[in-house]
Amino acid sequence: MQNKITKLFNIKYPIIQAGMIWVSGYKLASAVSNAGGLGLIGAGSMYPDVLREHIQKCKKATNKPFGVNIPLFYPDLDQILQIIIDEKVKIVFTSAGNPKLYTSFLKDNGITVVHVVSSVKFALKSQEAGVDAVVAEGFEAGGHNGKEETTTFTLIPMVKEKINIPIIAAGGIASGRGMLAAMVLGADGVQIGSRFVASEESSAHINFKNSVVKTEDGGTDLTLKELIPVRLIKNKFYRQVQDLYQQNPSIEQLKELLGRARAKKGMFEGDLEDGELEIGQIAGLIHQIKPAAEIVEEIILEYEKVKAEL
Repeated sequence: MQNKITKLFNIKYPIIQAGMIWVSGYKLASAVSNAGGLGLIGAGSMYPDVLREHIQKCKKATNKPFGVNIPLFYPDLDQILQIIIDEKVKIVFTSAGNPKLYTSFLKDNGITVVHVVSSVKFALKSQEAGVDAVVAEGFEAGGHNGKEETTTFTLIPMVKEKINIPIIAAGGIASGRGMLAAMVLGADGVQIGSRFVASEESSAHINFKNSVVKTEDGGTDLTLKELIPVRLIKNKFYRQVQDLYQQNPSIEQLKELLGRARAKKGMFEGDLEDGELEIGQIAGLIHQIKPAAEIVEEIILEYEKVKAEL
């Protein structure tokens, strides 16, 4: 299955595993890469020395290409970038920030750069900044999201109309059918997060994985838009947020309720009541925890089957 994305990353399938906080360690990244996709280590929840360790372990676990996802608001960004260069990481996905800040620096060091966007406006800015591709993410996606609340189904064709670099679709994709739909809309590949959360190699807590499997249609919501919009499972913490909204809270009150390490508490430590459980709307289609390689295989087989039927 050769196209712009497989050639850009030198991979077998145009499937990218999202670089998610508290979920995407070297075990998941290497497993997806070994299965023919592109695995990403999520640097957003790692101290610099931890990231270096995961990169080194990923090199030992796979001889296939893999990358690192870096949120650009990361406090130790200079250290992170130096580790990326020192460890000779060849692929970097950036998110949550201005792509102009570091794209040229990364490319000057021989790194392929992809930026995550949620609108046509930022897709154009990313292209102008010189990125090699963009991830266009609809608001169905789990975790931190765009304020525009544009769905993947509408975002992909609008971005396709305006830019000429490769497009990777994200948000609400967890199956071969979803992958095919994204490609028909104009994407050259897909980035999948939620489905890989419920994988055996994911570093998410087993409580969180089981919660994802149990989540049904309508079980998530996009909230905390005054801070950074985030899609999460409707648990006790979510209900506390909604109760606070009834009081017309200030941003300071929302920040106080959110506190620190709420996502770590939920996704990594398994606190299903008071933790922040970030997952996408497509969780309602996830029914089983499986090895990452099996997930990739199922997606490709269904993609080919449905494409042939059409």
